[in-house]
Amino acid sequence: MHPRDLSDHVAYQAGRGIEEVARELGRDPSTFVKLASNENAHGPSPAAVEAIEAAAPGVSSYPKATHADLTAAIADRWDVESPQVWLANGGDGAIDYLSRAMLEPGDDVLVPTPGFAYYGMSARFHHGDVAEYELERANDFAQDADTILEAYDGERIVYLTSPHNPSGSTIDLEAVEEIAGETDEETLVVVDEAYGEFADVDSAVALLEGRDGFAKRDDVAVIRTFSKAYGLAGLRLGYAVVPESWADAYTRVNTPFAASELACRAGLAALDDHEHVERTIETVTAARKRMSEEIDAHVWPSAGNFVLVDVGEATPVADAMQERGVIVRDCTSFGLPGCIRITCGTDRETGRAIETLNEVLEAGATNLSNRPQTGGA
Repeated sequence: MHPRDLSDHVAYQAGRGIEEVARELGRDPSTFVKLASNENAHGPSPAAVEAIEAAAPGVSSYPKATHADLTAAIADRWDVESPQVWLANGGDGAIDYLSRAMLEPGDDVLVPTPGFAYYGMSARFHHGDVAEYELERANDFAQDADTILEAYDGERIVYLTSPHNPSGSTIDLEAVEEIAGETDEETLVVVDEAYGEFADVDSAVALLEGRDGFAKRDDVAVIRTFSKAYGLAGLRLGYAVVPESWADAYTRVNTPFAASELACRAGLAALDDHEHVERTIETVTAARKRMSEEIDAHVWPSAGNFVLVDVGEATPVADAMQERGVIVRDCTSFGLPGCIRITCGTDRETGRAIETLNEVLEAGATNLSNRPQTGGA
């Protein structure tokens, strides 16, 4: 007895955690800083923590009422109807629901490379296939309509990521509208805005609703998450905002009670904790600026809560930083073997990351002077 052939599937590679690395190196976990997984430097919303503690005695019940309450609160936040909000187990859960709603066996999706592996993973889980469009390092990973449309060949779903992971680039709404308008009627354009709170660009929800001078569209969906700006990554809470005409599809594709009682309670509290979100955004903005100015290597401009750094050879640099107690993301798994990604930490954490990286580069973990310059360097 064996599972079906999964040889075409790619395993998701998460950033390494402090406990894992500390055990491997035989060190005290408290001596490490983890800046590998784009988590919130300030932790969860304090209001969410209080809500979790208050809700804990009630976890023996299914989250029917709180599920509806959180859906309504998110809908109110975006000025959409409640059936347009599809709660999910993280942003990747929302991706799965869109795959279930859209893909027939053999349908293709179009995804960015480099990019989030789960777009393609979800398609393959649902017996679809994957095509790619390249965001070029030499062009600073710029996202525009021409890049996507030149690669488009009738795929059922087109994924856009704004801000893009791991580069931090964004795509403007005019380009999203052009892509939606130039692709087939039965193609869905999905804009993943997991890092949207950190970006100075408008959400593509405006295209669903026909706001800000755009025509109302029924072929665009938006993904958002509570993992980043709200600091609830461990609760796995995300959602999609979909066109009005999809109102009854959610109950046909979602898992029962798609978000837990604790997640829903925490999400409700976090939505109203504006102080925590504002503090998080301020910290991210300062950290991005500081890393761009003080790291002795090229740092790409970023609209996310991370920066991508050109270090020549990612693995030896990331390993050397890890030995010195700073865990960053080796972007080889993204197809960028010359780059590392550093999450924006607190002022102290960011300072330590900068100092450590500069020490590693100066010590010669990689030879930056002998490699050709890339766009933006």
